[in-house]
Amino acid sequence: MRARGGWILAVLLSLVTAFAGALPASASAPAYLKLEASYGSVANGWDHVERYLDTTTGYQQEQYPPDGRGDQDGQRLTFFGGVREPFSGRFLLYSAPGWNSGAHQVPILLVHGANDNPDRAWADPGESGGYGCGALSCPDTGLMQYLSGRGYRVFAIGFAQKQGDNLMQAQEVGDAVALIRAKLGVPQVDLVGWSKGEMSARAYVSSLKPSWGRGYAGDVRRLVTLGGPNGGYDYPYAHGWAHDFSIWPECGGTVNAPSPHLDMTCYGAYTAHPEFAFTPTSGHDDYPGQRQMLARWDGSYGVDQTQQDWYTTYYGGQGLYTYGTGIQAAINAGSLVAPLQKAGVPASIPTFLLAGGTPNIVGIFNEDRGPSDGVVFVSSALDTAGIGDVAGTALVAAANHLELGWNGAVAAQIDSWLGN
Repeated sequence: MRARGGWILAVLLSLVTAFAGALPASASAPAYLKLEASYGSVANGWDHVERYLDTTTGYQQEQYPPDGRGDQDGQRLTFFGGVREPFSGRFLLYSAPGWNSGAHQVPILLVHGANDNPDRAWADPGESGGYGCGALSCPDTGLMQYLSGRGYRVFAIGFAQKQGDNLMQAQEVGDAVALIRAKLGVPQVDLVGWSKGEMSARAYVSSLKPSWGRGYAGDVRRLVTLGGPNGGYDYPYAHGWAHDFSIWPECGGTVNAPSPHLDMTCYGAYTAHPEFAFTPTSGHDDYPGQRQMLARWDGSYGVDQTQQDWYTTYYGGQGLYTYGTGIQAAINAGSLVAPLQKAGVPASIPTFLLAGGTPNIVGIFNEDRGPSDGVVFVSSALDTAGIGDVAGTALVAAANHLELGWNGAVAAQIDSWLGN
């Protein structure tokens, strides 16, 4: 019995050793990352926030809308050192309560979406005021508190340019994963990417990168996408007239989002705003991250023909009240949807896709050409092209796109996927 027990023990030890060798070992923080500041007084229940600079050559000072609508605000302005338009090599790493003591050994990195931040996205859905959470009444806690309260070790990343280049931001997702591994001495981290955040999270694990960038380091256990445009989206072009009224200042618009038009008539005045364009125009390129999410869905769901100048908005040309170059020109200028699908998520990463199913976002014209969450089609959010291991999909029928960071059924589904 003693000999047999020794043999079994030896086999078990060899299996453990082999399994451990298949995972990346924990590591120290990369030398190219510089901790610039740490903040312990943080709103919305976070434990602390750190600001890092990635000193790798290649990061750029991205452009921002000249009227300030895309500038950093709230407590993020403090965390970025009071700089309203930070350099894109800088990012914030938020740590939730229990970040170093939670019972779940695999930590989670939350990656927020377009024109957003870690506070509103994950911790205080009502921070932006009425309707900012997609509903008439906004809760004051979100997915961060839900997961932290259940023993997860939760982190979130905050980007400098809210609509910035997803390839640069993907490098910073990798940076944040490396920092979390170094802090906790763990081999892998789980990623949760919401909307545009899916693009940078997926680009990182797929090694889709700038020429100067680093490839995937094998340090992600599972990937979850929430309302992610895995198959792309075309909402701004399909519903351009309604969409533009929230953007064009002459129409009263203030939203930090790109327009499918270069020229538009508001209350009798025909004006040009190249700074709001999807494509680089007249020296402006303020929305590269949005351009990278575009794909055509007119073949599946048509175009909203109730909108003014619907044909020229989608396909390009001069309409009665607007002028634009069309969605295909914007896709040609740098969509990442097809490149991401071609690069592929490695089969070593179980990937989970979640879609919202209710187009009832308060205050916007909802995507109504087919089943959607109000912005992204369900069939896009659940598009599995290029994903090596589709470990699970879910449709939360009662959630719209802006509710995916706090909806209870969404949170419970994430818990189910990541809790073992």
